[in-house]
Amino acid sequence: MSAQRLSIGFVGLGSMGGRIVERLLAAGHPVTGWNRTAAKAEALAGHGMEVASTPRECAAGSDVLLSMVTDTAAVEEVAAGPDGIIAGLGPGSVWADMSTISPEASRAIAARVDDAGAAMLDAPVSGSLTTLEQGQLAIMAGGSEPAFEQVKPVLLAIGPKVTRVGANGEALQVKVAINLALVVQVVGFCEGVALAERGGVAREAVVEAMLNSVVSSPVLNYRGPLILEGRMPEEPPADVDLQQKDLLLALELGRRLGVPLPTAAASNELLNACRGLGLTHHDFVVVYDVYRRLAGIEQGVVG
Repeated sequence: MSAQRLSIGFVGLGSMGGRIVERLLAAGHPVTGWNRTAAKAEALAGHGMEVASTPRECAAGSDVLLSMVTDTAAVEEVAAGPDGIIAGLGPGSVWADMSTISPEASRAIAARVDDAGAAMLDAPVSGSLTTLEQGQLAIMAGGSEPAFEQVKPVLLAIGPKVTRVGANGEALQVKVAINLALVVQVVGFCEGVALAERGGVAREAVVEAMLNSVVSSPVLNYRGPLILEGRMPEEPPADVDLQQKDLLLALELGRRLGVPLPTAAASNELLNACRGLGLTHHDFVVVYDVYRRLAGIEQGVVG
């Protein structure tokens, strides 16, 4: 079955989910969407999306259902009950959940989907809104090969890097590992900038030099400049709460598997400090302000 003939449902129309729907619509795919906050769904209706009244309705009319919600509890909420996704899935349909949640919880939901005669993939994304808009979003998938092949043409309409990692939950394990490394890298960058700035080097010069050095990376290239004055975005790529949620998933996975994660634990404490300072609504690169205050540097990211 070609992507053009697949009907697509989408549950969760936040910043990333809504823009994914816009990309699918722009590619000519029919999309039906649902969101807990109805206004976000209505806004997309103006772009051609059909609006469903429940997650069940969204799933019932779709060959492929995609979802992207905040956390494990939110996925379980939209999955269960008489108006939930599972109740609406038909035989042979596939649900690809793009949320970043607990791998164990995702496996448990996938088993319930299988009992209903459908299939579920965990299909988390790696990248930012900018990455998505540039057509470079990476998508990992965990689940059966047939289910993956059915959904793959739709995922390729979202981003060009689509990889089946393995069985259910395994893509989420990789995503958690990626986000662990991402947070540690950004925290280490902020630590390095604070060290050089406290020694008298202008912050702008430190940031430029580091981004031109061997430590440069895609995530630092778009996040590093945010610690310069006036650069913090009103719509953060990932605020402290959201990024700490992913880091806590990593710490819990490490506890369960017996894998020591000392740099993740240290980075989590820096995010805790952001919480204590009331900085949770900023992108998590605001951890630089924690270093700034500890080191006695006069000017930080947000004052």
